[in-house]
Amino acid sequence: MRTLPLAIAPVYLGSAVAFTLDRFDPVLALLALVVSLFLQIGVNYANDYSDGIRGTDDDRVGPQRITAAGLARPDAVKRAAFITFGIAMAAGLVIVVITSQWWLLGIGALAVLAAWFYTGGKSPYGYAGLGEVAVFVFFGLVATVGTNFIQTLLIDPLAVLVGIAFGFYATAVLLVNNIRDIDTDTKAGKKTLAVRLGRKASKTLFMLLIWLPVGLNFLILLAYPAAILGMLNLLLVLPVTLIIMESRNPGELITALKLTSFAGLGFAVLVGTGIALVSLSF
Repeated sequence: MRTLPLAIAPVYLGSAVAFTLDRFDPVLALLALVVSLFLQIGVNYANDYSDGIRGTDDDRVGPQRITAAGLARPDAVKRAAFITFGIAMAAGLVIVVITSQWWLLGIGALAVLAAWFYTGGKSPYGYAGLGEVAVFVFFGLVATVGTNFIQTLLIDPLAVLVGIAFGFYATAVLLVNNIRDIDTDTKAGKKTLAVRLGRKASKTLFMLLIWLPVGLNFLILLAYPAAILGMLNLLLVLPVTLIIMESRNPGELITALKLTSFAGLGFAVLVGTGIALVSLSF
């Protein structure tokens, strides 16, 4: 699944920031990774099921979907979504028990509801152009700051900053996916943000989303010089930029989606490692 790097990245970033405070907890970090990974897998199954039964994926340009292609019964795909959500919730419950932060149960419930109702239910918010907002909040800020919080019990400004930066990448992945699907989504009545903005404005927004983290990387450098490692991520950002600028058909954006997903992971690993290295030097 091409989006799985986006589940790993915020956990790495949040843990790296916890490491700077000598609060890194490998058990809690691993549990956070289980939550993040299985929420991401659950979202993919839920979207496959909901879009499949609505007929949204009947003329899909990108990778084949299980439900729409008839490779599995819709009820089996739905059950797979609920099972993966259940695994994420179980890992989250263990985190709550260990940390005694019971209010986190509410955050977890909101995350699962957001995952399901993105394309599920009678009025999915993903069909109203709000998917990018949810991705930024839950897969960017909540995942990064939450991973850091369960280890430090603090809302660390650095965790918020890197969470925002990574959130831009996560949002960009969904946006480029929706840019690719503008024609088919329009026919299906799915009014994503890309459909609402149009192709040209959506591409401009996408560029902003992948380049803003580069600017934030420079800001992080002021306090953590080793975060210069993050500049290596330009090796992924630049090709994506060229693909988006030159793309003429939806199929070309499949490669852009892959590279954007790995750019998000690259930012997390490179900047997170840079932050940790500065801490080690002290």
